[in-house]
Amino acid sequence: MRKIKEVLRLKYDCGISEREIARSCQVSRSTVADYLRRAAAAKLTWTEASAFTQTQLEERLFPNEHIPSTVKRPAPDCEYIYNELRTYRKFNLTLSQLWLEYKQSHPDGYQYTQFCEHYWRWRGKLDYVMRQEHRGGEKLFIDYSDGLSIVDTATGELILTQLFLAVWGASNYTYSEATLSQTLPEWIGSHKRALEYFGCVPRVLVPDNLKSGVSKACKYEPELNPTYSDMAEHYGCAVLPARPRKPRDKAKVENGVLIAQRWILAVLRHRTFYSLAELNVAISECLERLNTRPMRKLKKSRRELFETLDRPNALPLPQRHYEYAEWYKAKVQLNYHIEVDHHYYSVPYQLLHERLDIRLTATIVEAFHKGERVAAHVRLYTKNGYTTLPEHMPPSHRYYAEWNPARFIQWAGKTGEATARLVEKVLSTRPYPEQGYKACLGIINLTRDYDPPRVEAAARRALEFNSCSYRSMKAILSAGLDRHDNGPQAALPGLLPHQNIRGQEYYQ
Repeated sequence: MRKIKEVLRLKYDCGISEREIARSCQVSRSTVADYLRRAAAAKLTWTEASAFTQTQLEERLFPNEHIPSTVKRPAPDCEYIYNELRTYRKFNLTLSQLWLEYKQSHPDGYQYTQFCEHYWRWRGKLDYVMRQEHRGGEKLFIDYSDGLSIVDTATGELILTQLFLAVWGASNYTYSEATLSQTLPEWIGSHKRALEYFGCVPRVLVPDNLKSGVSKACKYEPELNPTYSDMAEHYGCAVLPARPRKPRDKAKVENGVLIAQRWILAVLRHRTFYSLAELNVAISECLERLNTRPMRKLKKSRRELFETLDRPNALPLPQRHYEYAEWYKAKVQLNYHIEVDHHYYSVPYQLLHERLDIRLTATIVEAFHKGERVAAHVRLYTKNGYTTLPEHMPPSHRYYAEWNPARFIQWAGKTGEATARLVEKVLSTRPYPEQGYKACLGIINLTRDYDPPRVEAAARRALEFNSCSYRSMKAILSAGLDRHDNGPQAALPGLLPHQNIRGQEYYQ
């Protein structure tokens, strides 16, 4: 910037020599002489010069540099150009094409060089940056970077790792580790280990828009991954994802990536690692040096700033450790079960056809309907198996589900021993016990129409004749044969002696 006013002040108001003025203003003596010569040619006094602005003074002393052009050319519409380039980026639209269109509309307009000059001068004023103020304990910025490779001992193949980074906003205190991928379990596990490393929790997590953290990226309302949201709720912090394609929203961690590359990856670049655990041990050693190293301008290390700024204002770690859980959606089937990881779990039958939110951990399966938990089961890994709770079943199904051979024998035993033996024999003669449930239920329900002693006598008679069925019992009771307990011949009253009737003695 020209120091015209200061030169004139020192000369006319203070009376200092040109050599001393040059030394004071840190300009050459010839420049001082040129300013004074131009002021004398313009007949400019210090009183007049002191009232001028810097721009007015330059226009007075350097008139040839501000002669306006006599040719008025139409200025390009820079805002229109900017919007066209953004809207039709997929068509690879260029400034050259827009200039051709501009010249068609304005043949006397600027040539291509001045056209671009006008646009880039206007465009440069849009690149303003707001300085972010980071309060202690408030924000933790999270991102990934490409990491080093590990060697597969079985095949010798190189496996590229991902470098997870978490950087505090106020202190720049950093955590880093290598993972095999950026999948949801790795993402949540890295967060858990980072917070345990810090020993406290930030009030706000600022991640990038990767799928493990943000299910649907949006400038205004990003949709968080349910598992990530569940983890943040457990630790009591909020999640504010950075805007898509806006790296300045997380400049702290972007700078942290560069620092990690210099102080971790560059240091370890010549070492060979054969496991992820071995690589992370080496990373932790480099990380310790990075966090304890004094920063050049602040003269304090990241750890010292963390203990002073972030830790006192951060949230404490919860007493209960976070248990990793994934969330799914499942529709209740006709048999009031939901399928989760190839196993079927019951839910209340009133929720038939509803879509439920499923929380799945290593040990438990929970079902939620409109935010309320409606079912919980111990997780089983049997494929195509069923886990059913009686309270989830309709009353009729629950009654039927309680049927089993032992229960039928117990019910029959209330009538008598013979009835219990009869029911047991009915069940044993069927290929599957369930096929005899209805017959046994009919035999037991005979006590509704006949006295239990009669039913017990009929059961003895049915066992004696080996006619073990509901129909035989019903026939015996209807004919009153239960009252004749004299052997098989007593079952045939009114029969006349005949030579073709052998009698029971024949078979003895």
